[in-house]
Amino acid sequence: MLLDLMHRIARGYQHSPDLRLTWLSNMAQKHMERSNHTEAGMCLVQAAALAAEAAGWSRGAALLEPVTHNALLEAVTEPAAPPRLPTDLQALLEHAASELMTAGMYETVNEVYKVLIPIAEQNRDYKKLANIHGKLTDAFTRIEQLHGKRVFGTYFRVGFYGAPLGDLANTEFIYKEHALTKLPEIFSRLENFYSQRFGADNVVIIKDSNTVDAATLDPDKAYIQITYVEPYFEPYELRKRVTTYERNHNIKRFMYCTPFTADGRAHGDIAEQCKRKTVLTTAQHFPYVKTRLQVVQRTQIILTPIEVAIEDIQKKTQELAAATTQEPADAKMLQMVVQGCIGTTVNQGPLELAQVFLAPVAEGSQPPTRLSNKLRLAFKDFSKKCHDALKKNKNLIGSDQREYQRELERNLARFTERLAPLVQPTPGHAALLCNGLNKPDYKFQT
Repeated sequence: MLLDLMHRIARGYQHSPDLRLTWLSNMAQKHMERSNHTEAGMCLVQAAALAAEAAGWSRGAALLEPVTHNALLEAVTEPAAPPRLPTDLQALLEHAASELMTAGMYETVNEVYKVLIPIAEQNRDYKKLANIHGKLTDAFTRIEQLHGKRVFGTYFRVGFYGAPLGDLANTEFIYKEHALTKLPEIFSRLENFYSQRFGADNVVIIKDSNTVDAATLDPDKAYIQITYVEPYFEPYELRKRVTTYERNHNIKRFMYCTPFTADGRAHGDIAEQCKRKTVLTTAQHFPYVKTRLQVVQRTQIILTPIEVAIEDIQKKTQELAAATTQEPADAKMLQMVVQGCIGTTVNQGPLELAQVFLAPVAEGSQPPTRLSNKLRLAFKDFSKKCHDALKKNKNLIGSDQREYQRELERNLARFTERLAPLVQPTPGHAALLCNGLNKPDYKFQT
């Protein structure tokens, strides 16, 4: 809360670069004390963007846009031309690079140094250039060493309800916590914080993700709803954001899912199980100069039961593909994923999905649809990835696991045999392709 207050003060000096710079520096120091090195680095980057903008440089704050999209927020400052700008800018960015290096944001460090290198070259400061390239070598080496092992922040959606909360009432935020933070940890911290303000009997933590009807709540109590969320990307974004870092930097949309059925129950049979995806958009991008950002837009996507089934099979397929192609190969991880897909105790799950949604089409009692065809193709891909995974596992195991391998192969053979008649194309599928496929029938609610 202190940093939110400091941020509001800093924003109040939007047209006074010197004072805003002072408060950004104070925020960076406070983040360092709390070991929030990424946010400390972002404060210093914002300060550098402010300095570049105030000096009237041709690119201004856009100079730092490759480091963080938030840099453009400093573009509203009136020109002031500080006399020692190049030195100040270098000092701010060098400090930012140091904090980001400590935070493990090695790719961001590279972007910071891309700004510093031309300045050092122009000054013919070869000692500094040597130092920069040495640090870049360290950063790139760490990226390679930690490939597949890096973890970044954990995100939670926190909604506030109730008159005692004042201006916070009926608002929601995304909180960025340290990597691997568990839900009970943030439950406990926020409950303790607000209990000290309003009294333990007047604070209620809502632990589900259902829609809250404020009219049904006790007006004398403060309600806090906490939900784990994940960064959300459209398919085209995922093609551009390949690495774990790219999927955790410059992000402002998050998603959580809520299962439901048409009759109001949370869970039901496969044929009636729906899912609500809630996509939240924040005012700025994470990481930012503070660890919580207000939600400014909310969109809901309703998935029908067959769409839920498609998503489940596609997720399993992606997990199989990732475990199969992982380098270096991890036999234990591969076996765990394979067991979860075709193990004797769990392979009824995928088969049951196929029986519910594909059997009626295969039997001719229901006509094929775009979605049934999509599920059929998803199952074919899933089956192929299972075969690929078992083939890879066979090359990794020792003699002591041969019988285990044979058991997995028998399970897969049974699974494939039962699935085969359900995924065969029908004349109706051919007609679908000839007539063209319709766009997805998602239902949006804003």
